[in-house]
Amino acid sequence: MPASQHQNPKSDIEIAQAAKPKRILEVAKDKLGIAAENLEPYGHFKAKVSMEYINSLKGKKDGKLILVTAISPTPAGEGKTTTTVGLTDALNHIGKKAMCALREPSLGPSFGMKGGAAGGGYAQVIPMEDINLHFTGDFHAITSAHNLLSALIDNHIYWGNALGIDSRRVTWRRVLDMNDRALREIVCSLGGVANGYPREAGFDITVASEVMAIFCLAKGMEDLKTRLGNIIVAYTRDRKPVRARELNANGAMTVLLKDALAPNLVQTLEGTPAFIHGGPFANIAHGCNSVSATTTALKLADYVVTEAGFGADLGAEKFIDIKCRKAGLKPDCVVIVATIRALKMHGGVQKADLKKEDLKALETGMSNLQRHIENIKKFGLPAVVSINRFSADSDAEIKLVKEKCKALGVEALMADHWAEGGAGAADVAKAVVKVIDEGKAKVKFLYPDEMPLFEKIRTIAKEIYRADDATADKSVKEQLKTWEEMGFGKLPVCIAKTQYSFSTNPDAKGAPTGFNIPVREVRLSAGAEFIVAICGEIMTMPGLPKVPSADSIDVKDGKVVGLF
Repeated sequence: MPASQHQNPKSDIEIAQAAKPKRILEVAKDKLGIAAENLEPYGHFKAKVSMEYINSLKGKKDGKLILVTAISPTPAGEGKTTTTVGLTDALNHIGKKAMCALREPSLGPSFGMKGGAAGGGYAQVIPMEDINLHFTGDFHAITSAHNLLSALIDNHIYWGNALGIDSRRVTWRRVLDMNDRALREIVCSLGGVANGYPREAGFDITVASEVMAIFCLAKGMEDLKTRLGNIIVAYTRDRKPVRARELNANGAMTVLLKDALAPNLVQTLEGTPAFIHGGPFANIAHGCNSVSATTTALKLADYVVTEAGFGADLGAEKFIDIKCRKAGLKPDCVVIVATIRALKMHGGVQKADLKKEDLKALETGMSNLQRHIENIKKFGLPAVVSINRFSADSDAEIKLVKEKCKALGVEALMADHWAEGGAGAADVAKAVVKVIDEGKAKVKFLYPDEMPLFEKIRTIAKEIYRADDATADKSVKEQLKTWEEMGFGKLPVCIAKTQYSFSTNPDAKGAPTGFNIPVREVRLSAGAEFIVAICGEIMTMPGLPKVPSADSIDVKDGKVVGLF
């Protein structure tokens, strides 16, 4: 059996810090043909690709697009980003020209529960510490642009309120790229007349910001400015919407985002080029890296591997119904990531017992993978299943997964890129190329633009989550009707719900049935051009766990330690 996870004594950060990367100017020139004058380096190992150069690529033919998604996440771990990186290295290993396009990690989960998000083992993007921390400052720019708009709203009300904004109907919240439950609901402008008019407000995490969604969906600078101007920030007393452009905010916001809009180029441990750009949360927002990074990568490589956050029910659905719909992207193959450990957890095994062979639990847990496979087929896309190998996986368990997948019409392959890099995922890469060459992908959306908004929510709930129905109070349905009357009825919907289950109960593992999806609140993202439906107990500002990752993160002898 090849080397596998938990047999290597080095941590992810130790492996990353021991790497000897090439200078990013060299990677860009040798692997992508990008000259130094088209890059803006941020040190020696990361750079932004100029928008002028990107615009010059428009006539080039696109490569093939591979979407990596996964089963519903568990504490056992699945390894979606690790697979995205490993598969990209593997494609290069078998002689293909490939690169990947990933999201930037948020500081919230990096210091909270999830930890870093730059891959793992010998399938990582580097410089790992930079990527997981401040990187090139994109998220700070997005936070600043968002909060500039917040400041301009309160300032407008303070200086006479010419637009007639009803301070009780300001819908624009503030953001911070950190998990901080104490800021979910606040009262601002306290302290007397000089500080404005007190009102209820609150904070979301930056990756839930509409500015983040706009940033990732914008096709260029002018599109970015237009979308920012379309943001609805408040309503007047007679319920008329007030947009950011009426506050003259979108120009200044675009200035703050001007440099951030260019995609960030880094490399894997094996020197494979990687774009890492943008990062909306998948359980709150649409969970995909920027359109500009994905479309640029398709001009530069024959195969582009990208990912969508969390399980296929959240990530892949939004990738297709929102990102592909808006950007005209058409995936050629989907890779669904799973581990035998995680499938056993979906079958009822506790984390402490995962090393024991349990074919019965594994067979039960396969229901989760099966549902995700069936869902991907609903989008007209062929799939390959990549099983991240762990040392405790038994031959009988591997055989069971492969046979069950074969019966579903997909091939399941073991992958060991965590321990072996690209060579460890060569079989998956060959299977993906074979599926793409068969040309069976014919992407289709789950619902048409013309479908009423609540019916779109209901369609996702029934078709993807397999709920009996979606439910909502009268006020929620009336709000959706009002937006339809305002001309927003053709927008797609973005479901905000727990990532841990098809249902809104995070403890309901496997493939639950007999439940409803309760829609607690809806929000209009007029600039990003989608409707957010907040379901169950999901929060747009997460909190920290009892023992956050921050407890073990430190600097020792000048090196970051404990960051995943």
